[in-house]
Amino acid sequence: MSRLFLFNHSQQSDLTYVYWRYKHTLPLKKAIVIGSGFAGLSAAACLAQEGAEVTLLEKNDVPGGRCRHFTAEGFFFDMGPSWYWMPEVFEHFFNRFGKKVSDFYELKRLDPSYRILYKNDEIRVPASLEELYELFEKLEPGSSKNLKKFLDEAGYKYKVGMEEFVFKPSYSIREFMEWRVIKSLFQLQMFSSVSSQIRKYFKNELLIQLLEFPVLFLGATPQRTPALYSLMNYADLALGTWYPMGGMHEIIKAMVSVAEEQGVKIKLGEEVRKIDVKNGKATAVITDKGTYEADVVISGADYHHTEQQLLEPQYRNYSEKYWDSRVMAPSSLLFYLGVDGKIPGLLHHNLFFDADFEEHAVEIYEKPAWPKEPLYYVCAPTVTDPSVAPEGKENLFVLIPLAPDLEDTEEKREEYFNIVMDRFEKRVGFPVREKLIYKRSFAHRDFKNDYHAFKGNAYGLANTLLQTAFLKPKLNNKHVSNIFYTGQLTTPGPGMPPSIISGQVVASEISKKFTLKNAAGS
Repeated sequence: MSRLFLFNHSQQSDLTYVYWRYKHTLPLKKAIVIGSGFAGLSAAACLAQEGAEVTLLEKNDVPGGRCRHFTAEGFFFDMGPSWYWMPEVFEHFFNRFGKKVSDFYELKRLDPSYRILYKNDEIRVPASLEELYELFEKLEPGSSKNLKKFLDEAGYKYKVGMEEFVFKPSYSIREFMEWRVIKSLFQLQMFSSVSSQIRKYFKNELLIQLLEFPVLFLGATPQRTPALYSLMNYADLALGTWYPMGGMHEIIKAMVSVAEEQGVKIKLGEEVRKIDVKNGKATAVITDKGTYEADVVISGADYHHTEQQLLEPQYRNYSEKYWDSRVMAPSSLLFYLGVDGKIPGLLHHNLFFDADFEEHAVEIYEKPAWPKEPLYYVCAPTVTDPSVAPEGKENLFVLIPLAPDLEDTEEKREEYFNIVMDRFEKRVGFPVREKLIYKRSFAHRDFKNDYHAFKGNAYGLANTLLQTAFLKPKLNNKHVSNIFYTGQLTTPGPGMPPSIISGQVVASEISKKFTLKNAAGS
């Protein structure tokens, strides 16, 4: 094997892979995937394409995981993700099956992308970079040149991140020891913070908050988030904010269609109770309705739940103490509102930063508590897509980011609904509460009940330096040779695009370890 190091990297990788595959591949016929979120659907479709017989098990009555939907009183509500960024990731996924995004849904770029409402000001973020430069120049003379430099750096991070980091399984640091990756670490700014990087270029507090906003849901304050993640600013400001007409669940419908076309069997309303392990191998998945034999098991369910509830202690990668030591990204208090009438002045995405930005961040990340004055977000998809509400009505999705694992009661939800509505109604000049046709809330205990979400988190693990890449929970089980994990608690991390990638990565790793009838070299 040492002779392989005489070849260049590409030859070395290919020969190592051929040798490894020859020595270690195992037959794979039946694959069981747990969970029908983005990662589960992605993994299932890719494995079925390679020739596996794939059964996907979903505890809820509709597919989609956190991207479920429901209808009520004529309103169509997306329950989770509402921001469509990184459109090329979705395109890349469908392309591997000979499809295009446009085969399934119409994608519309929002312009303005969103607006931020401060105490006494507001910013509407234009889709055009030229208009964005003009906006920055108006608010801080001379800053347009700095914005270009900042986005150039962020674009470099995005390119390197997509090429060198996110499609790796991240088993160990050795995967990142290529010279070009090591050389890029300084330009990736892994060891400085997003906050310091932004403040190096900009002084205007409104612009600083605009640029810090995309990292709020990564799980740490901007002061503790690696500057690498300014790549999110590139995804936001350069690649744009989009919307699939019909709602975010159109993406799930498309992925289900692709998966079923590959032969995936999707079982809804069937909760997994146990993964049966014999002689170091998972042999079956047991649900509340039956037993499924398995040659390989991929869990797209909550990683902590899979290990602590579905596996016996000796087969777990991590202890409860390990999980308790993890830094979690936020949870959320969500409200789905159907309103009689149209609210003037709303955009599709509206960020209300009309309270203290840093104080709320501390109450989420550093001193967990229900916030004194929460920041909040209002999505009004009816501004773009009238089909998601009856004619003349408004569909609102209201989100308050919160620390995970808070005590969640109906009284507390109602208290914060009124705190936010007092401010919202005053700002928009519309009596939302008087015009309510429908209202539903969703918070910590729902995340736990519906998704088994660890500590009721909404966004997985925080993307801190010590929880990035190979420092995340591993996608392979170290004790059971044919159990794998995918989704927001493992590589590459939370969000729709990373979850789709996570499914592709785990499917690729399985195809290296097992013999599938359509896999190259098998």
